[in-house]
Amino acid sequence: MSSRFAGGGGRRGRRGGGRGHRDNSRERWDRGGSSSFDQEDQGGASGPRDRPPPHLKGREIGLWYARYGAVRRKQADRRSRAVVHMDEAREQHITRLLNSVQNDQLGPKRDSRDARASTSYSRQTDARDSSHCYFDGDLPEEEKIKAEVKSEDEEEEDFTKCSISRETVKDEPPDNWDGDEEKEEKEKKIKQEKDLEYLFQEVVRDQSLDDYLKSDFRNKTFEPKYKEMLKFREKLPSYSKKEDLVELINSNRVLVVSGETGCGKTTQVTQFILDDYINRGVGSLCRVVCTQPRRISAISVAERVAAERGESVGNGNSCGYQIRLQSRLPRRQGSILYCTTGIILQWLRSDPTLSSISHLVLDEIHERNLQSDVLLIIVKDLLRMRDDLKVILMSATLNAEKFSKYFDNCPMIHIPGLTFPVEEFLLEDVVEMIRYRPQNQDRRPAWKRGFWQGRQLRSEKEAKEAEYKESWPCYARTLQGRYSDSTIQTLEVLDSDDKIDLELILALICHIVRSEEEGAILVFLPGWDNISGLNDLLMAQTMFRSDRFVIIPLHSLMPTVNQTQVFKRPPPGVRKIVIATNIAETSITIDDVVYVIDGGKIKETNFDTNNNISTMTAEWVSLANAKQRKGRAGRVCPGKCYHLYNGLRASLLDAYQLPEIMRTPLEELCLQIKILKLGSIGRFLEKALDRPTEEAVNLAIKNLRDLNALDHTENLTPLGFHLARLPVEPHIGKLILFGALLGCLDPVLTIAASLSFKDPFFIPLGKEKMADMRRRTLSRNSKSDHLTIVYAFQGWEDAKRRGGRYEREYCWDNFLSANTLQMIHNMKSQFAEHLKHTGFVSSKDPKDPESNINSDNEKLIKAVIVAGLYPKVATIRPSHSKKRPGVKVYTQADGKVNIHPKSVNAEEKEFNYTWLIYHLKMKTSSIFLYDCTEVSPFSLLFFGGDITIQKDEDQETIAVDKWIVFRSPARIAHLVKSLKRELDSLLQEKISNPAPVDWQNRQSKDCAVITAIIDLITTQERAAGSSGRTWASAPKGQHIYFNDADDDDD
Repeated sequence: MSSRFAGGGGRRGRRGGGRGHRDNSRERWDRGGSSSFDQEDQGGASGPRDRPPPHLKGREIGLWYARYGAVRRKQADRRSRAVVHMDEAREQHITRLLNSVQNDQLGPKRDSRDARASTSYSRQTDARDSSHCYFDGDLPEEEKIKAEVKSEDEEEEDFTKCSISRETVKDEPPDNWDGDEEKEEKEKKIKQEKDLEYLFQEVVRDQSLDDYLKSDFRNKTFEPKYKEMLKFREKLPSYSKKEDLVELINSNRVLVVSGETGCGKTTQVTQFILDDYINRGVGSLCRVVCTQPRRISAISVAERVAAERGESVGNGNSCGYQIRLQSRLPRRQGSILYCTTGIILQWLRSDPTLSSISHLVLDEIHERNLQSDVLLIIVKDLLRMRDDLKVILMSATLNAEKFSKYFDNCPMIHIPGLTFPVEEFLLEDVVEMIRYRPQNQDRRPAWKRGFWQGRQLRSEKEAKEAEYKESWPCYARTLQGRYSDSTIQTLEVLDSDDKIDLELILALICHIVRSEEEGAILVFLPGWDNISGLNDLLMAQTMFRSDRFVIIPLHSLMPTVNQTQVFKRPPPGVRKIVIATNIAETSITIDDVVYVIDGGKIKETNFDTNNNISTMTAEWVSLANAKQRKGRAGRVCPGKCYHLYNGLRASLLDAYQLPEIMRTPLEELCLQIKILKLGSIGRFLEKALDRPTEEAVNLAIKNLRDLNALDHTENLTPLGFHLARLPVEPHIGKLILFGALLGCLDPVLTIAASLSFKDPFFIPLGKEKMADMRRRTLSRNSKSDHLTIVYAFQGWEDAKRRGGRYEREYCWDNFLSANTLQMIHNMKSQFAEHLKHTGFVSSKDPKDPESNINSDNEKLIKAVIVAGLYPKVATIRPSHSKKRPGVKVYTQADGKVNIHPKSVNAEEKEFNYTWLIYHLKMKTSSIFLYDCTEVSPFSLLFFGGDITIQKDEDQETIAVDKWIVFRSPARIAHLVKSLKRELDSLLQEKISNPAPVDWQNRQSKDCAVITAIIDLITTQERAAGSSGRTWASAPKGQHIYFNDADDDDD
C-alpha cells in the first residue's frame, strides 16, 4: 500500500483530493459507499450502503461513520492522483540512453573541472535543433545522495567520493582547512575576499609610525573642530570613567562594561584604548575591533567616532567600518574598526586566533542574538590560545553579572546613564487617570479563564500564568482604597492576554494631547496589525487629520522613504506621534520623544522542536524591554512612560527575552560550527551561556543529514562544505548551487537574495488591496511568489536603465522599496563572486550568458526551487465552504494550513497542479505558509526525495518519500527512477568537483541525462490534467477546477 496524504496531520489532513469521477458525478460522504466496506463491517447485515447496520448503538455508530469516511477519503485520494506518463518514442529513447550511460558508451569520461559552458546562442540553437527545451537541467544533488545511500555498496562509493572531494576542496580558495597558511595563500585570499583585507595584517611595532601617530594626535588637540567635539565628549558619563576604564583594560584580559543608554560607552571606550596606546608611543600595535548587532549601528557609530576625531570615516584614517557588501576601512595599524558580528565569524574561518587583532570589543551582548552567543563561546576558548588578546564585553546593566561569571568572574565597571528622570505609570494609573471604560464589558477576566484559552505555552510560561491566575484576587484587594471600584472592575475586563486594547491607547493619546506639554509621543506595539489598526483609529478622528499632527507608522513593511520623517523635529505647534515595533527600543533613537506608551507586548519567534515549526506570538515584554522603552522618554527633558500592564503582571515579567539560541532553528549555526572546525556540535553548544535543548540540536543535525550537508559521522559532505561557506541558511544555499549548475543563475540569485534578506514589497497604510493587486499583476499568473520577485526585480532593472525618474515611478507604482532592491542586487553579486571562486560558474557576473542559458524558462526555475526547498511541500485540495471558497492547503505534518495573505496564491482558485513548495512555515493565529510556488509532478519526482515504486490495490504507483504519490505504469516508474539515479550521480560529481555544465558537448553524459529529463518535464508541463487523465495529454493551458464535493466545509 502506498502512503496516503495522511502523514500525521489529523482528520482533515488525511483526506484525499477531491476531483470526483470521470463522468463528472458528484459524491458526498453520505452517498453510495464501498460495498466491500459494508459487507466487511456490517457483519453480513443488510441495509443501505451509506447507513450503519441497525444493530449498532451509540458510540458504535460514530465509529462506523469514522471508518466509512476514512475509506471514502482513501478512494477519493486514489482517484485524484496525477498520472506520470511518457509516450512510446520517449520511452524507447530513455531506455536506450540508460543502457548507453550504464555501459559507458557515451565516450571517454571527461574531467568535469575542464568543462566550460557554451554561449547562449549556440545552446539555444542546439535546443531548437533537437526539439528539447533545456529548461530543466541538472537535478538535486541531495536527493541523489539519499538514493545512493540506500545500499551498503553505494554508501561506500559515496564515502569515497566525499573523501576525494575533500582533498579537492582543500586546494581551493576557501580558507577552512588545517595546516599553516603561507603568505602567498593569504594574499590569494585577500584578493578573493575583500572582507579579509583588514584581518590579514602583520602586527609588528613600527617606531616611525608610532612617532607619527603621537605627533598627529597632539596636533589634532589644537584643531577647533576636535576641541569642539571634545567638549561634547567630556559631558558624557563614560568620559569621567576614562582613567578607570583604561587601567582595568590594561591590567585584565577580560572586562565587562555595563552602562545605561546614552552613557557613551560604544563611541568612547574604543577611543580611550587607541588614544592610550598612541600616547604611550605604541600606537602601531593597537588594532581595536568592535562588533555591532546591526549593520546600521556599525555604520552610524563609526561615522560618529570619526567625526569626534575630526576625520572622515575610513579612507585610511583612524576609524572605519565593515559590514556585509560594504566597507570603509581605516589605516592598517593604530585604528578602530566597527563591524557586524557576522564579519568576525567569517574572519575566524581564515584566522582562528584573530592574530592581528589586539582588542576585541563585543557590544550590545545583552541582546543575546544567535551570532553573539556563539562568538562568546569561541572567544572564551580563544583566550586560552592568545595571552595577548584583550576582550571588552559591553552590556546593559541588568545582566552584567551573568557575563562576568561566564568569563571566570572577570572585573566589571558600571557607567551611569545620561537621561532625564522619567515618571512611570501602570495600567491601573492610566485607567484611573483617563477614567477609561472598555466598550465590550462582557469579556471574562483572564484569571477566570484557562491559560491563554488553550494556547500552547512553554512550561515556564504556563507556570507564570498559573501564578498570575492564583494571585489576582489578592492583588485586586490591595488596589481597594487606592483606586476606584470602577477602575478595579475595568482592570479585570482589560486583563485579556491575547489582544491589545487600541481604544485605550487612543484615549490615552487624546489625554496626553489635551493635558500635557509639547513633545513627541512614541507608542510601542507588537506588530503590523496593531500599528495599522491604531493608525486607522487615529485617522478616523477629525483632530488627528489636521496639520497639527504628524503620524508616522514604523515597521519593516512600511516604505522607508516615509520613515525618514521620524528623525525630523516638527515645527512648533505640531506634535509627532510615532507608532513602532521594538525597532525603536535600540535600533533607532528619536531625540524629541517625551511620552512613551508601552503596549506591553512584543512579537517573539520561537521554535517548536516537537512539531518542527516556528511560531510567532505576541508575548509580554521583559523587564529589559520595559526599561529600554522607558529610557526613550528621557532623552531631551523629563518624560513620562505609560505601561499598559498592571502591577501584578509587572512583578511577573521575565528579566530578559529568551536568548535567540534557545528559540530558533539551529541548522545554519551547526554548519558554521563545522566549517570553523569547532568539534562536535553538541559538545560545543554545551559551553554556551544558555545552552539550547538537546532536542533542538538533534533535530538540526537530522535535518542537515537529510539535506546531505552532514554525513553520519557529523562531518561536512562536499555539499555541506559549499552550503556552510554561503552566507545564507542551508536550503537557500542549495537553491543557489542548483541555479548555477542548471544555467538559470540570475533569476535564482534574485530569489535567494530576497529570501535571505527581505521581501522588496512594502504595504502602505490604506492601500493594502491596491498593493496586493499590483503584486498579482507582477506575478504574470505564475502562481509563484518566488517568480513574482524575479519579475519585479527585472522590471526595476529595466526602469533603472532608463533613468532615476523612471526607477522612482516604477517603485512607487508597484509598492517596491528601491533600497531593498539595491541590496538584493548587491547580494547577487556577492553570491556570484563566491560561485566563481569555487568553480561552479565561469564568471562573477550574475548575468553572464553562459550561466543563464535557461534563465528565461519559468518551468525550470520552479524545478530548481523544488531542489532547494524540498521537503517543504504542501498539497492543494478543493474547498466546498460557501464562506471560504477557493482551495484548502495541507502539509504532511500539520494537516490543514493557510497560505499567508501576502502571497499571490492566497486567493487563487484554480491551479495547474496540486502541489506547492514553500520557504517558511510559521504559526501565529494559524499555521501560515510564506513564499510558495505551484510545482509539477516531474519536478517533485526528479528534485524531491527517495522514489519508491509499489502497487496500491489495483493501481501501479510511483511515490516521492512514500507520501507524494502518483499513478504510473511500472515500466515507466522504473525508467523514471533509473533516470533520477543517473542524475543524482551526475550532480554528486558536480558538487564534489565544481565546474559549469558542458552544454556544448552534446554527447557527454551531462547533456544526455539532462536533455532526457528536460524533455520529460517539457512533455509533462504542456498541460495539467484532471482526474483519470495523464498530465501530458490534456490541452495546453487547461486548469483544474476544484468543484466536486469530496470534502466538508470549514
